[in-house]
Amino acid sequence: MNQAKLLLASALVSLAPATAVQAETKQQPITPYADIRYRLEVVDQTGLPNDATASTLRVRAGIKTAEWHGFSALVEGEAIAVIGETSYNDTVNGKVAYPVVADPSDVLLNQAWLRWRPDPRFEATVGRQAVNYDNQRWIGSVGWRQNDQTLDAVRLATKPFGALTLDYMHAWRVNRVFGPDSAQGIWRDNQIDALRLGYTIKNVGTITGYGYWLDIPSSPANSSRTLGVRIAGERKVGGSSSILYAAEYARQQEFGANPNSFGLDYWLLEPGVKFGPVTLKGGYEQLEGNGTVALQTPLATLHAFNGWADKFLTTPANGLRDIYLDAGYKVPGKGPLAGLTLRAMWHDYNSTRLGINYGSEWNALVSYPVTKQIGLTAKFARYNADAFATDTTKFWFQIEAKF
Repeated sequence: MNQAKLLLASALVSLAPATAVQAETKQQPITPYADIRYRLEVVDQTGLPNDATASTLRVRAGIKTAEWHGFSALVEGEAIAVIGETSYNDTVNGKVAYPVVADPSDVLLNQAWLRWRPDPRFEATVGRQAVNYDNQRWIGSVGWRQNDQTLDAVRLATKPFGALTLDYMHAWRVNRVFGPDSAQGIWRDNQIDALRLGYTIKNVGTITGYGYWLDIPSSPANSSRTLGVRIAGERKVGGSSSILYAAEYARQQEFGANPNSFGLDYWLLEPGVKFGPVTLKGGYEQLEGNGTVALQTPLATLHAFNGWADKFLTTPANGLRDIYLDAGYKVPGKGPLAGLTLRAMWHDYNSTRLGINYGSEWNALVSYPVTKQIGLTAKFARYNADAFATDTTKFWFQIEAKF
């Protein structure tokens, strides 16, 4: 595997020209930025004596340099503070009588990377970085939580010609949303490799083939090899109407430190339509399980999948079949309500083995851009348990300012 990585890296670098393109730019040498986000999260979970109320403030700030001879850099820090009483289980405070809200207070380095882009067709990035692939089903930065998931990694990306893209990443450390004070907050000494090949076809969409090799000694059960293919696109059918579609298949097997032996399938079908400001989607997602182990996606932005109540962050051993409907509306134009977004989702959860009915869930969201820098969001999730977990209701209110 090490020899293959070296050969691939050499091939990618060879696609870049030998000299950097030195174009004039009006960018400032150093650009500071900040992202301030306050969130109130309330959780009522059957089986626990107390409800959770998490009032947290995240302040994220950094600086990014302009390119100089193809080189640029970014350094970003983050502070998360609890406003008022800590009436929730943040995974490190021991308050197990409360539901989990995985936003512990902390001050940490969120990102720090150096990038080399000698040509628009090639770039290499090394350091601590947020990585988001495709729809973030396999690798994502978990942007919903107050603390990002980041990777200490080297990443090479190239667009050698036309609509073809090639991306390779090797990561050795995973900085998870739970923070460094948590026993599960950092996965060290990993051998994580990701390889993606994408091709965009006009009026069809983007076809992506990928391979993810995760050897995670800190969490052997999450070590796996996943090979798959995905297509996603949008096709105009007249006026402001479009047909939306996404389909994906992957096969996951044991790898590295995993003591189990398995071969499990992943399926996704997501057709949809768009009529101006209205978007309607239906979906079928399957993560197979064999009764002992199930297909897992430990590096994903998990909150974006299988319901916002977060009951399926770990796939049950009997697998998960999620059938869902998703409806959205965004107010168009330039009036006082322009940009207001309404969204509702419904999920029906079952096992892929034995036909177990896990439960169902309703989600709802309202978001509004007060200004270009300030946005408001309210979210709701209600999970109704049948044969998995317990009834859970969650509510969020959030205000975020970006400068």
